[in-house]
Amino acid sequence: MRVVSGIQPTGKPHLGNYLGAIRNYVKFQDDALAAGGECLIFIADLHALSMPHNPAELHASTLELVATLVACGVDPDKAILFNQAQVPAHAELQWLLNGTARMGWLNRMTQFKDKSGKNREGASIALFTYPVLQAADVLLYQATHVPVGEDQKQHLELARDIAQKFNNDFASEDAPVFTLPDPIIPPEAARIMSLRDGGAKMSKSDPSEMSRINLADDADEIMKKIKKAKTDPEPLPSEAKGLEERAEASNLVGIYGALAGKSTDGVLAEFGGQGFGVFKPALGELLVETLRPISARFVELKDDREALDAILARGAARARALGAPTLDATYKALGLVRG
Repeated sequence: MRVVSGIQPTGKPHLGNYLGAIRNYVKFQDDALAAGGECLIFIADLHALSMPHNPAELHASTLELVATLVACGVDPDKAILFNQAQVPAHAELQWLLNGTARMGWLNRMTQFKDKSGKNREGASIALFTYPVLQAADVLLYQATHVPVGEDQKQHLELARDIAQKFNNDFASEDAPVFTLPDPIIPPEAARIMSLRDGGAKMSKSDPSEMSRINLADDADEIMKKIKKAKTDPEPLPSEAKGLEERAEASNLVGIYGALAGKSTDGVLAEFGGQGFGVFKPALGELLVETLRPISARFVELKDDREALDAILARGAARARALGAPTLDATYKALGLVRG
């Protein structure tokens, strides 16, 4: 078992990142270790180049994200934690795979359409070929499993298509170059929505700080944001069906359930019939208690540049060693001579 997952270092990590991905990294690292395998978690700083960025902010955000991941329970002694820029093989393999990927495949990627908006001609080439780098990210390490949200399933399917075509074109059936990775979509990976709009995902890029709970928010900030979260005037229903067409109410109930380890019906069994004047303070207190140790550990780590650099350097060295055989095999399969 080899699990590979990446997270971009843009903006401040928030509750949606924690409940949707980061919390599961701890489980994956333990599961992979128990199975005698590896869990690789990388900071996708090369992916950040696909959109306009500030170099100083990107560097600072990379270190901040390392501190966040460790504060949330990612253990550099159990997982291989690194950033892409220290492992040039990611970019090398992407170029090698560009010969196998097809324009038609990339044209179907919905995230490019969403992120480029109406100005597709003005979007960067990096944004268009982003999914090929994602394929390289996982194929480089012969990943067997890749955690994905619903919005990333299409990109993993592309990675499998690229791997299959490369194997068919350049390798024998009994000695494929690449492993075809399977998706992991954890049932407990909550889809957390904006506190200001129940129809939009909680996002780092939302201009409103009130739309999200940042993992570094203090207790007062958390309570303020929850109290001002958009809701409706109706009390909570007694069963999940009653939340249909109530996106904001459903989101807050979902957050409570994800934190408390309860189903929607379980949360409503406790709060059904009560208004948000009761529910919001209870949710705020649960958030404060859950995030307090994470915030404290983050504050302790975030300014320890030496420790953060050491974590990345150690992880990158392990990742380079792990990916080298695949990169060598890819060059060989393509008939390229290396010095």
